[in-house]
Amino acid sequence: MELTDIGNKEEGKIWHRKPTQGKCVLVTVARTAQQGKTVRFLHVTFDTTGDSFLAGDHHGNIYVFDISRNRFRLVQKTGQACTALSFSLRRTTEFLVAMADYTIKCFDKDTKQLVSWMRGHEGAVSSISVHSSGRYAITTSSDTAQLWDLDTFQRKRKLNIKQSVGIQRVFFLPQSNTILSCFSDDSIFAWESDTLFCKYQLPVPDCGPKISYKAFALTRDGKRLVAGGRSNLLHLWCLDSKQLVRVIQMPTQIRTVRQLEFLPDSFDGGASQTLGVLSQDGVMRFINIHTCKLHFHMGSPDDAITTVTVNPNGRHVVAIMDNGYINIYSVQSLTQEISKPPPSRVAVVTDGDRNQDFSNLKVKVRSEGVQRPGMSSGRTQVKIVRPPVVSTVDDKEQNELQAGLNKKRLVALLKAFGEYPAKYRMFVWRSLLCLPENHAAYSSLTDKGLHAAFLTLQDKYPIKSHKLQRGLQRVLSALAHWAAIFGEVEYLPLVAFPFVKLFQNNPMLCFEVVATVIVNWCQHWFEYFPNPPLNILNMAENILAHHDKELLQHLVDCGITSQLYVWPLLETLFSEVLTRDEWLRLFDNIFSNHPSFLIMACVAYITCCREPLLLCSQKQDFEYFFHHRNNLDLGAMIKETYRLMSSTPADIHPRTMLSDFTPLTNGQYPVFNQYPEFIVEYQSQEREKIRLQEMEYIRERQEVSAVRADFVRRQAEEEAFHKQQELLQKAEEQRRNILAQEEEKLTQQRAKLAAMKRELKVKELLLLDATRRRFLKHQQELRASQIQRLDHEISRKVDLRERETAAAVQDLEVRQMELEAQRRQFEQHLLKEQERTGQDLEEEVELRMRKAERDEQTFIELLHRKEANVQVLEESLTEACQLGLESDWQRDVAERLQQADAEQERRRVRLAELHRQTLAQEERLTDTMRDVAGRQWDEVMTTRAQLQEQRQPCSSKDTDGCRHTRMSSLGLVRGLAHRPSTTSAVPVGTTGAGQGVKPNTVTTPRQTGTNVLCLNSSSPSESNTSTNFSLDRGRAQLDSSERELLKEIRELRQKLAARVRESSSASSQSVHTLSSVSQ
Repeated sequence: MELTDIGNKEEGKIWHRKPTQGKCVLVTVARTAQQGKTVRFLHVTFDTTGDSFLAGDHHGNIYVFDISRNRFRLVQKTGQACTALSFSLRRTTEFLVAMADYTIKCFDKDTKQLVSWMRGHEGAVSSISVHSSGRYAITTSSDTAQLWDLDTFQRKRKLNIKQSVGIQRVFFLPQSNTILSCFSDDSIFAWESDTLFCKYQLPVPDCGPKISYKAFALTRDGKRLVAGGRSNLLHLWCLDSKQLVRVIQMPTQIRTVRQLEFLPDSFDGGASQTLGVLSQDGVMRFINIHTCKLHFHMGSPDDAITTVTVNPNGRHVVAIMDNGYINIYSVQSLTQEISKPPPSRVAVVTDGDRNQDFSNLKVKVRSEGVQRPGMSSGRTQVKIVRPPVVSTVDDKEQNELQAGLNKKRLVALLKAFGEYPAKYRMFVWRSLLCLPENHAAYSSLTDKGLHAAFLTLQDKYPIKSHKLQRGLQRVLSALAHWAAIFGEVEYLPLVAFPFVKLFQNNPMLCFEVVATVIVNWCQHWFEYFPNPPLNILNMAENILAHHDKELLQHLVDCGITSQLYVWPLLETLFSEVLTRDEWLRLFDNIFSNHPSFLIMACVAYITCCREPLLLCSQKQDFEYFFHHRNNLDLGAMIKETYRLMSSTPADIHPRTMLSDFTPLTNGQYPVFNQYPEFIVEYQSQEREKIRLQEMEYIRERQEVSAVRADFVRRQAEEEAFHKQQELLQKAEEQRRNILAQEEEKLTQQRAKLAAMKRELKVKELLLLDATRRRFLKHQQELRASQIQRLDHEISRKVDLRERETAAAVQDLEVRQMELEAQRRQFEQHLLKEQERTGQDLEEEVELRMRKAERDEQTFIELLHRKEANVQVLEESLTEACQLGLESDWQRDVAERLQQADAEQERRRVRLAELHRQTLAQEERLTDTMRDVAGRQWDEVMTTRAQLQEQRQPCSSKDTDGCRHTRMSSLGLVRGLAHRPSTTSAVPVGTTGAGQGVKPNTVTTPRQTGTNVLCLNSSSPSESNTSTNFSLDRGRAQLDSSERELLKEIRELRQKLAARVRESSSASSQSVHTLSSVSQ
């Protein structure tokens, strides 16, 4: 079983060596803190694919373990322990974590960001159930269950219960919207997730002991439910029929069921038949719920299981052990009964005896069409066959190594490239050395603790890395516990240190590598203990004498023995004279060849360095040479070693004296006794005797030291007491003398103090006076500076005001000039308008006068024509009406102009009141407007007077009827001139000679006089009809002309009003400017 300690790593491999087929526990995952304490894992959960699972530890770290990729990764550090996990959300990168502070957090494993934070529980969340769609989740605590929407992370529903009844678990049924709730009184209800409508309640048997349900399990199709609790009984319900279909009784040693899990099967269609039952003894038993047959079990009372989660595909089972480790189990290795294909429907009935009991009839089943690829034969195919111990060298080279490697191919690869790939070097070494990985045997050695011989190893071999120091101590202690001689060998740390440095993360492999090296490449090293292996050194010397006599003779002449030029290389395994890469290349070749290759390598090193060695003559030079690195071509040295291996005669070849490679045995390590036991025992006994004597000596010395210390302490106390008494007497006398002196000094000091107080009081008064004067001076300076600043400010403001006043005066002058220019322009405009109006009126009066003269002449001519009297009268009346309308229009125009002038006058008065400074200019403008209006009115009145004077001679003549008719028409014209323009009828009558027509009055016609003619009366005669038609036509023309004139007058008024507004706004601005200047 491989153990992976993830420690403080954030990512890495789950297992470093691929698990072999048939191995139940693929790997054990542990986490060790810096102080060596184990951090317990609390919860695990698989994702929907079954390739990865989440694991949360006691420190709040969340890890993702990807079994398919053999990788783990730290995805979140929450800072507090989790109480539940869920990894089956719709967004596959997100997962839910229930925290110890009663909250639920959602994280993203790729971005490591917090997605949401859900609050609402008042107790620890014990379980999280996610809907098959991944959108909804139910979190359960002891007092409530809450339904969450994982799209918005909002709470949708909340299930509250009575305090007397607690909630055991609430979860979704697979592939449905039904929620099952299980309470502490063994009641089980089914609810609709959308409406929370209670669909049904499962019946609980009244008879028998109360189970107190604690654990529940559902099949993948959601049709069967199993529940268990404080009993060895399991209740199996069919959720379709809502009935209890079976009660399963577990073995008597099971008293409590802690967890239930169905094991999925690839061929059962979701109706799982294998149920895992975790009991109080920490053993999980997998049974068939139909046949009640026990298939297999996991865990043991010594290695108890705390909680289990099953892969959705049924391939792996992850269990958290009682020691806080995680075990990953392979279901295929545990049993062959799971995921079997269904039996063939073709059955062959064997012919038997007719009297045979048909109840024992056997059926031979064939499953050729759907047969799985050799499950039973798979084990035999991958079974590792170890070579026998006694065999020839050729047979060993032809045998296959572990993990399917071939030694011949490895050697060929080594000779081609000179070394193994660095990535696979450790794997190749383990295969070449055939390491058994005896975990139990190694644990038994390490459990004995550190060996007494290596307790003070750091004093003799100080190492900077404490981890490396502890690893070296553990390996050396295990070797010393394995064989007693290794506790006495002084150079053993030099041999083991390179391997400890290579395998510092796996101490068991390091121990086995060192043990294999000692057993095979250190043969006969300990026969002359405590001396160096003289036999091995003699072999190296004989080989050197055979291949390089000159060099050997030089060494002999210099008094250098093999203990000086061979033994330093062997006892350190070349670690002092080679670099790391060179050392690894050398041992690639050493582990791939016969154990004698190490001795040949020593001789090759010496022969390759013969030139510098021949130059050395002092012993110190040789010692330095073989204990330090030298310039050496390692490839040439290895080639020389292979040459020595092949060219050395058999009588001196080390192969004849050294045994072939022998790996360590499986299960337990072999006994190592290739050393003089009596010497080792004698040395150990002597060392133990010396240790006991040292302990006794130390104890006696400690006692003597304690007695001596007590005596010295007492003597010192007595001397100190006498000295103290003498000192007390002397101190008493000195105290009295000192008191007398102090009293004298005190009186003197009091006198001095009084004098000093007086001086200080005087100085204080002087200082206060000086301070007061300085303060007054400062106040005066401040006042002066303020007055000066105010003067500057006043002068600045006066200058500013003068500048502003000058600017305002200039602006006012400019404004007055603008107003004067506007007034002149307006006067010119009014004069032009007056002249144009006067001209128009004169032209119109002349035209009317001419027309009246023509009409008068025409009327006189018509008077002579009696037959056309009526027609001429109608035309004259029509013309008279037109003249009346025109006079009314002129009067209306005059009135409107007068109103406009009055409105302008009011505006001017208002502006004059508001702006007194511009009164003179406004009055001048007003006078000008009044003069213009007066002249205009005078002209109009003069024109009317002239018209009346011209018409009066005509009205004074009253000789005959025609003249009477004319006078009536002229009177009508005058009356129309003084009536409004809306008059619709004009009555005309004759009253006799000398009688005038009164304007604005209607006379009553006589019965016997001239006929009365009404212009708007309707008469059946043709003359009346024609007269009415001509009058209506003239009135329409007058109305249209009146509308056009009114439109023109309105436009003129608008223009005048706009000009007045502009002038008023300009004058208001000037007034504001003058007011600001005056202020």
